[in-house]
Amino acid sequence: MRRVIVTGASGFIGRHSIPILLDKGYEVHAAYYPEPIEIGYEGSIRWHRCDLLEHEQNRELIEEVKPTHLLHFAWYTEHGEYWGSIENVRWVQASLDLVLNFARCGGERAVLAGTCAEYDWNYGYFSEEVTPLQPQTLYGICKNSLREIFSNVTKQAGISGAWGRIFFPYGPHEAAGRLVPSVITSLLKGQKALCTHGKQIRDYIHAEDVASAFVCLLESGVEGPVNIASGEPVAVRSIIYAIADLIGERELVDLGAIPTPEHEPPLIVADVRKLNKLVEWKPRITLEDGLESTINWWRDNI
Repeated sequence: MRRVIVTGASGFIGRHSIPILLDKGYEVHAAYYPEPIEIGYEGSIRWHRCDLLEHEQNRELIEEVKPTHLLHFAWYTEHGEYWGSIENVRWVQASLDLVLNFARCGGERAVLAGTCAEYDWNYGYFSEEVTPLQPQTLYGICKNSLREIFSNVTKQAGISGAWGRIFFPYGPHEAAGRLVPSVITSLLKGQKALCTHGKQIRDYIHAEDVASAFVCLLESGVEGPVNIASGEPVAVRSIIYAIADLIGERELVDLGAIPTPEHEPPLIVADVRKLNKLVEWKPRITLEDGLESTINWWRDNI
């Protein structure tokens, strides 16, 4: 029996991985803190309340479950705070503890969540094999440092490991202050959606597709970093107007109302050839369908 621990299981991405893992026959152990979530599948998931930042709880979780697989999403993600928070440093240590405990207890394969913020954003188009890594935020620095140590630990411990670099996820349960939910909630309330000029080009991917890609990566034998993205460039203003048209409130969109940050990169798009060809995964949810489902979720949760 393949036994997997999903950390951050109540979070934005982690919650979507659980039904996929169940469908693939895993015994799923979901680590959460501080509260679990209700997603159905009663009796099929084993929930574990665990503060991974606490060394003993971290160790006890792995020793109790003895997982064969690890899918690690948990991190500090407070919107507006996580880019520069010292909590990132604590999560490097907690994640290393988790991986070392996993290896010591007989774990076989671990996949950890990274970020496109590890790259040098001056390049615009990002390849795992070519683009330099030069993170400019503490969040990116900590993720990249963890990746480097994780890569060496897996070799020394004799376990298989991969690192999924997430680009721009959106979907239900996203933090309300981020672009997609902030536009949706403003328009649903009949308020103006105050935005930057929206000319930035980004690589958006639905949260369910992110989870699906991670599970596929977990099941593959691919090692090292893999971009988790759609590979499709889209202007931010196009996403904003697509949301407005679906809601029927285009006149409430106010582009240019918010100043664009001084060092905002004009282009951030992933090379997804490794994801497509080696992991053999491609996104299933179109941008229009993803935005529509996200809007419907927010209608019920404002």
